[in-house]
Amino acid sequence: MSVTPPGARVKRRGYDATGRRAAAARQHQAVLDAAWARFDEAGFAATTVEAIATAAGVSTATIYKVFGGKPGLVRALVERALRGDPAEAVAAELRSDRRRAHASGGRELIEAWGALVAEVSPRVSPIVLLLRDVAAHDRAAAELFAELEADRLRRMGENARGLEALGALRPGISRANARDVMWTYTAPDLFDVLVRRRGWSVDRYARFVTDAMTAALLEAPSTGEGAGDRQ
Repeated sequence: MSVTPPGARVKRRGYDATGRRAAAARQHQAVLDAAWARFDEAGFAATTVEAIATAAGVSTATIYKVFGGKPGLVRALVERALRGDPAEAVAAELRSDRRRAHASGGRELIEAWGALVAEVSPRVSPIVLLLRDVAAHDRAAAELFAELEADRLRRMGENARGLEALGALRPGISRANARDVMWTYTAPDLFDVLVRRRGWSVDRYARFVTDAMTAALLEAPSTGEGAGDRQ
């Protein structure tokens, strides 16, 4: 039997904080993946926390502790979708904010928003549409749907302020009108109509949104301006 000499330090097994965080992150994503699979298959109202927990291999207590129930799961799904492409180091919304802060003109800014629409709409819109479809008879879904729509309206207001600051808005278009135009063209309902029901590609849909917002909000370019943009 070995005896530790007096005054010697006893080595303790290191606490693998990095490994624990990685495992927690994997579990978090597994729960969200299971939640979306169940919501997509059975709908928001019919899906139970218990079914999600079973599919993800966690306890219902864990889901309630981390997410607070089904509305919290949907909110987390939307937040994950708004982060955009996982391969990107910076979240999509933050990249959009940076473009707004550094854009040199309205066309450049709206083109950047069109790219954002193409990136996040396929992930965000189906989740919001799910809530919309059950909001009439599920109070939690209705409250969360209203919250998400209000947040989108707020962001469109910030975008309208950015266009106004650049002096890019067409004469007669107020900041409030610009906000409402952008709010309309970024609505999940439009994604539903054109992509899910009419079969448009996401790229075609994003191009349509970009062109429509440009035509509605900005002055037409003078002859020759931007002639190479479509080539």
